[in-house]
Amino acid sequence: MTRPIRQELQRKVHDFVLKGFHPRFGQRSGGFPSNPTWKRLAGLGTQLWLDTGNIKDARELWTSEFSALTTNNTLLNKEVQAGTYDSLVLQANDLLSDESLDERQKILEIAFILNAYHGLRLVETFDAFVSVEEHTDLANDYDQAVEYARRYQAICPERFIVKIPLTPTGILATRRCSLDGIPVNHTLGFSARQNYLVARIARPEFVNVFLGRLNSFVVENGLGNGQNVGEQATLASQSAIAGLRRSHGVPTRQIGASFRGGGQVRDLAGIDVMTIPPKVAKEFLELGVSVDDLTDRTGETYKLGASPDSIPLARLDTLWRVDSQLELALDALESEELDSFTPEDLTAFLTLHGCGDILVNWTPQQRQISAAEGKIPRLEHWRDALHDKAVGLDALMNLGGLSSFIADQKAMDDRVVSVLAKAHQHA
Repeated sequence: MTRPIRQELQRKVHDFVLKGFHPRFGQRSGGFPSNPTWKRLAGLGTQLWLDTGNIKDARELWTSEFSALTTNNTLLNKEVQAGTYDSLVLQANDLLSDESLDERQKILEIAFILNAYHGLRLVETFDAFVSVEEHTDLANDYDQAVEYARRYQAICPERFIVKIPLTPTGILATRRCSLDGIPVNHTLGFSARQNYLVARIARPEFVNVFLGRLNSFVVENGLGNGQNVGEQATLASQSAIAGLRRSHGVPTRQIGASFRGGGQVRDLAGIDVMTIPPKVAKEFLELGVSVDDLTDRTGETYKLGASPDSIPLARLDTLWRVDSQLELALDALESEELDSFTPEDLTAFLTLHGCGDILVNWTPQQRQISAAEGKIPRLEHWRDALHDKAVGLDALMNLGGLSSFIADQKAMDDRVVSVLAKAHQHA
């Protein structure tokens, strides 16, 4: 566990990041054009976000119908690798130089500064809500995940939404943040049942389905053309989350994430939120879909581009099915002292109640396999575990997604170390 950063240092970092920040909250709405297609989509109840941290790309597409931008370690890494923030890294290092931080703590703090600073530039430019992401080292560190979330919130309570990944620790950290009034975008979700679990336990503002990666899993493992697999998971999760808003009063809204094509925007019209990459947004507009043809699709059932054998083989059905066993397990969990649970307690409780394939106790070997695979798991490595219901496909995709984010975070950290090393050589 990382040692907490002193309050005095937190204040210094807070002031440093906010220096030169000139927001115009609520004053920019008239400065952006309106687009009738986006207006129609927003009128169906869908919040429109752009899935980019690149100001130039966002500026080309931004209209008054968009309300947020979402960044992550992958997207911010692109900005950092381009050298955009080399000077900021050096300034941050100077700020931290007289502190008794070890190398790892310094990297964590610089990563926080980079995320917060970049997020503020997006807020300043677009008056947008911005999802800012925690360092991947905090995915399994409850105390620091909560602490950094509080620090993000303190920097820009008007616009920042904190991204916390779906892990046992992340679920409990999100629960604490929700109780503290910190809006959380609970990321790296892949199924209706994952998001149902998260919404009931942690009550975040947002949950996700990374739908494009689900389609890619089917294609890359030779199980079909992948069409509509992620879409069906997203629509099922939308239904489950909307049901929980009615039955349990949760505030949670469903995000469709990881869009791959413009047609997916049309086919998922009406879901709570879409976070759309600029390339996909352009492709959607180029489809020339008429305003009248844009209708609420949340009740649609699309034909799956997956072979019949692939559904039991990869347990694809777990992506869109919330079964009674999970509902009963969460009913039982609500009678427990959940705020005293550790991540290990949460995993053990679900296992005891027959839901251990959702939150899995991964072995070091399994983590190594996933890290080597990247975002998309190879079915040949996991066939037996899926068959035995030791792991769920959603849990497997979540592990792959986190492994990929960790790799991108490492690349960003390595760039920071390189910039500091070069500065030291020339000192």
